[in-house]
Amino acid sequence: QVQLVESGGDSVQVGGSLRLSCKLSGHTYDDIDVGWFRQVPGKAREGVASIRNGGSFTWFTDSVKGRFSISQDNSKRTVYLEMYSLKPEDTAMYYCAAGFVGGYVYDSANYKYWGQGTQVTVSS
Repeated sequence: QVQLVESGGDSVQVGGSLRLSCKLSGHTYDDIDVGWFRQVPGKAREGVASIRNGGSFTWFTDSVKGRFSISQDNSKRTVYLEMYSLKPEDTAMYYCAAGFVGGYVYDSANYKYWGQGTQVTVSS
């Protein structure tokens, strides 16, 4: 069983920055592929970013390209989502997911394990 714990969510002003962390435990090397998703009430969970194959592959949804980055520190078993130039539309609960089973990295159905989420609020 893989456990994921997100942290780093906060309330910030427009244009601000945050770094979200996703700490993994109980995982094998094969489970290090991690996706970040976000969700607002009443809407489907949206894929934001993904990192796979030891960091050799990364993906970002169009709305965050150039503003978000993703990285991993295997020694700390942690994946980071760094967010810059935050906008009000980035406001959401952010989740990390692991146990990628294949298919599209932005599809939440393709991940087996999920964290509890961390709230990001961007205000003007």
